[in-house]
Amino acid sequence: QVQLVESGGGLVQAGGSLRLSCAASGRTFSIYGMAWFRQAPGKEREFVAAARWSSGSPYYADSVKGRFTLSRDNAKNTMYLQMNDLNPEDTASYYCAARGPKPLGYEARAIIDYAYWGQGTQVTVSS
Repeated sequence: QVQLVESGGGLVQAGGSLRLSCAASGRTFSIYGMAWFRQAPGKEREFVAAARWSSGSPYYADSVKGRFTLSRDNAKNTMYLQMNDLNPEDTASYYCAARGPKPLGYEARAIIDYAYWGQGTQVTVSS
């Protein structure tokens, strides 16, 4: 099993920044990719950003491209999401997710791609 714990959420004004962290523990050797999803009240959970765990460039949802940056520290088994220029539409619970292997070049953007999930951290952006 893999355990994921998110942190770093909070309340920020529009235009501000936050940095989320996701610490993985347990059978981390089974992690081949990680992602961030978010879910706003009354809406479905949606993809935000993801990357292969070992190498390769992250990929993003169009709604956050240019504002959010995913990074990872493999030595610490931790993934980060730097969120800049936040707006009220970014208000949501943010979830970290981890997955097993997928074909090379496959972009894992679907919820079903991920087997492990954290409990989420709340991000609230005030106008």
